[in-house]
Amino acid sequence: MLLVPTYVGPSAIEGVGVFAAEPIAAGTLIWLLEPMLDRLVHKDDVPALPPAMQAFINRYGYASGDDPDFIILELDHGRYMNHSLQPNSRFDTPDGGFALRDIVVGEEITCDYGDFMPGFEAPEGWREQLG
Repeated sequence: MLLVPTYVGPSAIEGVGVFAAEPIAAGTLIWLLEPMLDRLVHKDDVPALPPAMQAFINRYGYASGDDPDFIILELDHGRYMNHSLQPNSRFDTPDGGFALRDIVVGEEITCDYGDFMPGFEAPEGWREQLG
């Protein structure tokens, strides 16, 4: 669950993204797993779900770093966080997600999906937000 005020809006990276609603200082803890708003779905349960639910989980879910048999499905704005090759946050520790640098109001909060999705590689020609 995101611990900082955010909103969802159009993204220059892809579709929609999550944006800072207030300034975020470098080093701020911005995300922690919160079982009330971050659902854990066992990967073996997904094939029995209706196709639309499977598609939703495949789009927004990712393997838990603690137990790859479970998929984390965020129910807050965190699920809209886009990948960046130059992210402004990091998720490479078990302690949660942190701002790598100051993030200004209205700036898209981005991360490197490789921090929490082992083996992730951005597709050839991946779009990056400019500026």
